[in-house]
This record gives sequence, structure tokens and C-alpha cells, in this order.
Amino acid sequence: MNVKMLTYTALDSPIHRLAGSTKLLFFALWSVTAMITYDTRCLLFMFLFGVGAFAVSKIKFASYSFVLYLILFFFLLNHIAIFIFSPQEGVKIYGTSHELFHLIGRYTVTQEQLFYQFNIMLKYATVVPVALLFVLTTDPSEFAASLNKIGVHYKIGFAVSLAMRYIPDVQRDYQNISFSAQARGIDTSRKEKLLKRLKNVVSILLPLILASIERIETISAAMELRGFGRNKRRTWYNAKPFAARDYLTLAFIVILMTVVVLVTISNGSRFYNPFR
Repeated sequence: MNVKMLTYTALDSPIHRLAGSTKLLFFALWSVTAMITYDTRCLLFMFLFGVGAFAVSKIKFASYSFVLYLILFFFLLNHIAIFIFSPQEGVKIYGTSHELFHLIGRYTVTQEQLFYQFNIMLKYATVVPVALLFVLTTDPSEFAASLNKIGVHYKIGFAVSLAMRYIPDVQRDYQNISFSAQARGIDTSRKEKLLKRLKNVVSILLPLILASIERIETISAAMELRGFGRNKRRTWYNAKPFAARDYLTLAFIVILMTVVVLVTISNGSRFYNPFR
């Protein structure tokens, strides 16, 4: 935990220089676009664009590696579940069946099923990078201002901002408690067996939860003493005005969404069918 995970880091990149409102709207429209279509060509383009944007952002892999591995784990479980419960879903969708090999019972691997699950993989790969990019390049206070700017009540925006700011605090508390536990002989490193490590980690979670509750009470009391929530509106110190790059970014996502919708309509279905 020497590197903070899934927290905002102030860097100088084209992504960081965008206004929070722009990134929020871009992410929302990007996610809707990815959900609309199963066209492999569109999803591939979006995936490559997302990877390119990540490279431009200069974010270190260690900042999101743990979350990425966790997502990949559940992604793998999802794919296994899809095949177990619906091994012929691709055949139903594309209307043809090109068998590769038979496993057992009703489980036959087909090109259609593999292509269908490949498209699902692309959907994950399209949305996840942009979601991580949005979280890692947006200042929490600016994010709260962005939510309020698009009509979300400032109390909700402020709550989201506090939650995002709380992530590094939890990591720091966990690290401190872990070091204290190790000084008392409670080892959570890879030297211990897996079950023993899990047991030791659980012993750290209780003081972490208590410390978190205490901090929540302190923050709540401080906000109440300062009269938070008394007025219907508020101003934001970190609000960033729109610049030319923000309008260009929003124009790009609107054009992309339009093109994807038109391509999907031209297919006659949400699914691009190469087997016809």
C-alpha cells in the first residue's frame, strides 16, 4: 500500500485539464453508447480509444492495478456463468451454428457463442478503462461541483466528494493498523498461509471500521457546526469553467454516439452478424 489506489493524482495531462462536468458527461454518454450496441467494429474502436486515453493520462498502473485485477476476476466468473447457464445463446442470436468441439451433454463450443462472449468482453473493456480514468483524473471537489452543475443537489455531490476523499484515508489507516499488528506478531504478508493471512486481515478490519466510524462522527459534527445544508444553493471553489477543449470533447462523444446508433440501425439489430 505504498502507492495509493484508485485516488485522484494531480498530473498535467490533456485528460486532467478537462473540466469535471465534461468528464462526467463524457463518461455517461460513453457508457450509454457501449450499452446500446453489440457491433464489434464500434466496440473495438471505443476500446482502442479508451486505451489511448489512458496512455495520454500518464496514470501509473499501480494506482489502479488492484481494482483492475478484481474486475478481471469477476469478469472471468461472469463469462463462465454465461456459458454454464446459456451455452447456445450465441446460436440463438446469430441464427447459425458452427460447432468447434463438444464438451458434455448440452455443452458444445460454437463460433457464435465465442463471438457473443467476445462482444461482452469488449463491452467490459470499453467501459471499465473510461470509468477508472474518470475517477483517477477528477478532483473530488471538482467532481462535486460538476454534479451540482448538471442539476444534482449539492448535498449529494458533497457526499460523493467526501466518499472519494475518504479512499486514501482508509488506505492510510489500514496501513498504520497493519504495521501495528505486524509489530505484535500478526503477519499479513505472503509468508503466512492463505487461511492464516485471511484470519489476520479480519483482525485488522475491526479497528479499521471503528476508526472510520469515529472519523465520520467528527466530519458530521464539523459540517453541522459550520451550518452545512442551511442554504438551498452554494458556490464551489474548485469549479472549472468550460474551455474549447471541453466543447470539442463533448462534440466528439455526441458524434460518436450518433455514428454508433446509425451503424446499429443499419445492421437491423443490436448485434453485428458476421455469420450471415
